[in-house]
Amino acid sequence: MIKDILKEKGKSISFEVFPPKKEADFDSAFETLNALGSLQPDFISITYGAGGSKSKKTLDIASYVQNTLHIEALAHLTCVGNKKEDILSVVNALKEQNIHQVLALRGDRPRDMSDEQYASREFLHASDLISFLRDETDIYCAGACYPEKHFECFSKETDLHNLKIKQEAGADFFITQLFFDNDYFYDFMDRAEKKGITIPVCAGIMPVTSASQLGTTVSLSGSSIPKAFSDLIAAYGDNPQDMRKAGIDYAIRQILDLKGNGAEHIHIYTMNKPKMASEIISGIA
Repeated sequence: MIKDILKEKGKSISFEVFPPKKEADFDSAFETLNALGSLQPDFISITYGAGGSKSKKTLDIASYVQNTLHIEALAHLTCVGNKKEDILSVVNALKEQNIHQVLALRGDRPRDMSDEQYASREFLHASDLISFLRDETDIYCAGACYPEKHFECFSKETDLHNLKIKQEAGADFFITQLFFDNDYFYDFMDRAEKKGITIPVCAGIMPVTSASQLGTTVSLSGSSIPKAFSDLIAAYGDNPQDMRKAGIDYAIRQILDLKGNGAEHIHIYTMNKPKMASEIISGIA
């Protein structure tokens, strides 16, 4: 189990991948997984669409990671659009594929979900999902955390309070939202320790290899952009090759700084790019 790996090894490298949108892309997806698997991560997490829109694809990818690559699979599980029976059905399907670990998330509100449905949903928060899974199943749970606080939360203290609720509900470890300024992570870890957060925290790092990422994935995360990073975009954003190299170098420097300051669990948002992941692994070895 991942929680045992984190405890026993004291350090880890893990990846996040996402399922292909089209069935025709599955062959190339497995090639991507093979390439990422050759880098020997301690576990691979697999994303899950809002309201379960990619749940079958998540299961297929997670099963391949767990049973073919023999790497611990962490399937994302969102609850915003699901009822309790839906969650149990997904958990049973995961367990049939020898997958016993999930990243429990509230998830984004589906576009077709009405205000009434959203207000009356069975799981208001990810902590409710974690508590339900602990009470009703024997599956292991990870939770998400936010070095700069969740964008819906009005204060860092309230955000930490909510994180403590997740831990008390039964989370085994946390994975952070992506961040580009390590000082946010260090401050978060100091405050979390004082709050009584005792389970491992994996630092989430996303290499930005094209300027367009700032307008999509990065902006959706709510992560702030430090001056050093904005200067990098200004200098290299118009040259795809240079931007790719600069983005990877920035991620490598981030990770080396984290490891040098005692953060031993690194989670790389790979964007399904094994060559990029390989370059980062080589750079931090």
